[in-house]
Amino acid sequence: MRYEILGTTLQTLDIYLSQGESLFTESGGMAWMTGDIEMSTDTRGGLMKGLTRSLAGESLFLTTYTCTGGGAMITFTPESPGSIVALELAPGESRICQKDAFMVAESSVSLEVHFRRKLGAGLFGGEGFILQRLTGPGIAWVEIAGEVRSYTLKPGQTMKVDPGHIAMYEPSVNYDITRVKGVRNMLFGGEGLFLATLTGPGRVWLQSLPLSNLAQKLASYMPSKSS
Repeated sequence: MRYEILGTTLQTLDIYLSQGESLFTESGGMAWMTGDIEMSTDTRGGLMKGLTRSLAGESLFLTTYTCTGGGAMITFTPESPGSIVALELAPGESRICQKDAFMVAESSVSLEVHFRRKLGAGLFGGEGFILQRLTGPGIAWVEIAGEVRSYTLKPGQTMKVDPGHIAMYEPSVNYDITRVKGVRNMLFGGEGLFLATLTGPGRVWLQSLPLSNLAQKLASYMPSKSS
């Protein structure tokens, strides 16, 4: 299996399959395809797993595409302007992603729900208690809004981040919430009452354009109903 990511702010992902290779994606995730491909749609693990995944922003049903001929190509596109990131995961290796980040993965990859254990991180962490966990072996692709910046934190090294900018991190990173100090900073600083603290060791991926910020900006241009 090989792949190619094309484009800049509106990227596309081309995945080339050989006979017998397969991958899965959320319902409606495919844009176009060529070659001999068999489609199979189910809850992938049962109804309860499907319902749990839907809490993390994915569809109840997932679709598996299997190449049945000499070769095939499937193209996937993100739901918003941003970046497509490929994750080459070793057996047992995981990444924790924001809700609705999952795009497509090899059939050997496990897609599960990740629950934040800390109350503060769940209430004020930007994405709530429920995130996504992708575990190898295999390649998975995720979509991240805007541009992507990645940092590798050393043991004990901490980074403070506006929660909406956290796209993905390794499970070894400790995620917590800290309150902004100073009444004037909280009321007039524009960063809200809380910041996320990411503490190493581990790698983190940050996004330049949280979808909540984009939605808020677009809402200001929407016509309002007249009385």
